[in-house]
Amino acid sequence: MMIRRPRAALFVATILSLSVAFSPVFVTPAAAQWVVYDPTNYVQNVLSAARALEQINNQIQSLQNEAQMLINQARNLASLPYSSLQQLQQSVQRTQALLGQAQRIAFDVQQIDQAFQSQYGNISLSTSDQRLVADARSRWQNTVGGLQDALRVQAGVVGNIGTNRAEMAALVGQSQGATGALQATQAGNQLLALQAQQLADLVAVVAANGRAQALVDAERAAAAEQGREQRRRFLTPGSGYQPGNARMFPNGN
Repeated sequence: MMIRRPRAALFVATILSLSVAFSPVFVTPAAAQWVVYDPTNYVQNVLSAARALEQINNQIQSLQNEAQMLINQARNLASLPYSSLQQLQQSVQRTQALLGQAQRIAFDVQQIDQAFQSQYGNISLSTSDQRLVADARSRWQNTVGGLQDALRVQAGVVGNIGTNRAEMAALVGQSQGATGALQATQAGNQLLALQAQQLADLVAVVAANGRAQALVDAERAAAAEQGREQRRRFLTPGSGYQPGNARMFPNGN
């Protein structure tokens, strides 16, 4: 019995070693390793990716805002492609030309002073009747010329209305279609210039009408003074009747 037990144990050990030796060996490949899922780590990774995407979107939006700001600055610096300066200057020049064509007594201070001293001042007692008549006719011509000049200025200003209307429509259109602050400002400035030109026309009409009315009033005052002088001369006693010889029939005996 003592001899058999070692043999039995040796037999069992041999069988076990053979089974181990001839059993297939399974080697797990390196690429087929087990992946362990960690929910916490996954959530953190998702949040990190979301934050990174949000930063990228913010940067894109910032770049878009900067680009839009540059575009707006370029628009604000863009000049208005329309100018009404030439048309307004031509209207002003036409009105000035009409004022410069004033007849006889023009819009000149020195000339006005000279005319009133010579034609509308006090009538000298030694002035002849022929000179009184000539001065009265000259004053009448001054009045008629002033009235005609006033009508011509009024006609010229009325003629500018059509040009002003067209320019106003063009400038309002330019103002409404302005792409930037500079264009809107320039359109507004030109509208103010148009108003200034219309105001200048109004001043010209008032000046021409005032000149005509002043000439009418001055003629009336001078006529009244001349009438008093002529009445004085008519009522002044003369040398009276002086008898003399008269021949009714020069060829008679």
